[in-house]
Amino acid sequence: MIIRKAPRKRSPNRYVRFTSNVLRSAGIVNDAVCFFLAFLVARFAFESYYGYYYEYRLHETAAIVLAINFFLIRISRDAYSAFRGQGDDLGRGTFIDFLVATFLTGFVVLQFGRSTDFSGRFALCFLIASITLLVFSRLLFRRLIWQLMLRGFIGQRVAIYGADRDITTRVLELLEIERLPHIKIIGFADDRRTRVETGMINGVPFLGGFEDLLGLARAGMLDQLIVALPLVQQDRLNMIVEQLSAGAIDVCILPREFLVLRDRYRVNYLGSLPVLNVWQQPVRDLDGVLKEIQDRTVALIALVLLFPLLLVTAIAIKLESKGPILFRQRRVGFNNLEIDVLKFRSMYVDRQDITGGQRTTKNDPRVTRVGRIIRRTSIDELPQLWNVLRGEMSIVGPRPHTNAMMVGDAYYHEAVRGYAARHRVKPGITGLAQVRGLRGEIDTIERARKRVEYDTYYIENWSPLFDLRIIGETLVKLIWDRHAY
Repeated sequence: MIIRKAPRKRSPNRYVRFTSNVLRSAGIVNDAVCFFLAFLVARFAFESYYGYYYEYRLHETAAIVLAINFFLIRISRDAYSAFRGQGDDLGRGTFIDFLVATFLTGFVVLQFGRSTDFSGRFALCFLIASITLLVFSRLLFRRLIWQLMLRGFIGQRVAIYGADRDITTRVLELLEIERLPHIKIIGFADDRRTRVETGMINGVPFLGGFEDLLGLARAGMLDQLIVALPLVQQDRLNMIVEQLSAGAIDVCILPREFLVLRDRYRVNYLGSLPVLNVWQQPVRDLDGVLKEIQDRTVALIALVLLFPLLLVTAIAIKLESKGPILFRQRRVGFNNLEIDVLKFRSMYVDRQDITGGQRTTKNDPRVTRVGRIIRRTSIDELPQLWNVLRGEMSIVGPRPHTNAMMVGDAYYHEAVRGYAARHRVKPGITGLAQVRGLRGEIDTIERARKRVEYDTYYIENWSPLFDLRIIGETLVKLIWDRHAY
């Protein structure tokens, strides 16, 4: 008698398959609960503290209208897609959307002529409670989702297919940069065994080929497959997708551009057509307006406060040597357009280099005694505040250079790759590179490249607070920096 073993029962998939839509819906519910609780808090606080009659229905309707306005703004910007347990939605976006929704609701109340029946104190209680709950609930939401992801209750087990060692390493680097707690890479696979090195890559094991992947999927051990083939023909790609479609898994393709591009890029849509933006204007729309306002306000205040210093400097320059007080030099500005950059004259007139091709060195004999002081303290740069008021420069940005500026034996713009990207924004009186130790003479290619790297980082990560931080660090550097002369 042959005894057959009963087939082992497969254990169910422990992971709940994560999709962005789940957290998107959870984010909307989270905000709805915040508005509901805020109304209850406002009602309780108002009735307990003030205790007089108010029109309940009117205030309830206004709260609902504000919440609807807020949701419409958020959904139109697809803001809830950022709910991934990473804290993406804790910034200025929530506050600005709430502020706009508040103004819209106030306008509706005025249009219906009910402003006289509306309690300003109740509205203030509701607004404070709402924004407080919206912010703190996001902190709790992020913490909760993060823990659920780390514990495996939410997540996706992902495998990489079609990748050799170099490509697999690149994919792992990209995923590491994204910092996605719900993604767990279980391995990489390829049927072309001759091209695959078995073993581990950064702790990720080799899984096998098609059949092995399908076996994992059927056993509930694989949720998503990334097909990473930078050079693949359409026939082979169709065959891969057809065979893998037999498993209950998500199959996605990582485009070649994601694997080979080293620069920053974004996925945008032209209608329903996805496109890769590999180069784009960094400070635009409302950000551009905000930076203009900030620049000109700071420049105007600085000119008023520093007027005595500017006057004393001008007199000292005039008394020491003959020539104009200001030095004008053609430099490359925004969008590669040349501008006249103003500086206090720090050199003897007959020894100046208008082209900017000759670098200033330590103890340069061309520099006057007053010039050494104002160059060391950067007072010579203060006339550029007028360039800012004229809209030619910013307070913070990449420093403007002349076309003739050289580093080593080559022109600056030819020696450093990506140099032209500095001109996507207005040049600045100070910049990130200057507060990171790259102020003064740039005499090596390495220092030139480092300066461009800092300029590029500033452009890609600009914010008003970033500007204020650099301004603050610049003031400190004026005292301690010894690289300027």
